[in-house]
Amino acid sequence: MRIAPSLCGGCGGQAFFVLVNDCGAERERSGCGSRAFIADSEDYWEEDSWETERSGPAYCPCGRDKFEAAVAFSLGEDGSIRWVTVGLRCIADGFCGVHIDWEIDHGPTDHLLTMV
Repeated sequence: MRIAPSLCGGCGGQAFFVLVNDCGAERERSGCGSRAFIADSEDYWEEDSWETERSGPAYCPCGRDKFEAAVAFSLGEDGSIRWVTVGLRCIADGFCGVHIDWEIDHGPTDHLLTMV
């Protein structure tokens, strides 16, 4: 397993608003507004997955929506990525949780390690 923190490529910030659906996650930097998809999310973002319980902005139980994010990559025996898990830590109260995870069933996958 590999775990990497999300950092904004533009400003280096670590606080994000996060959108999730059954296909993945997209993060928006709360400071500069820069947006980025996590792992292979962009490839499946337009699919009909916005009508599920897990679709929409991520919220903490305290009601806030600004997070630090980290991505865990579960690796197969051959070293390829098999599963992506997005963990979020609320900026307001420190609550941590997994907000979305999904399977990777294609290759190659090495480039996904930098898309956090």
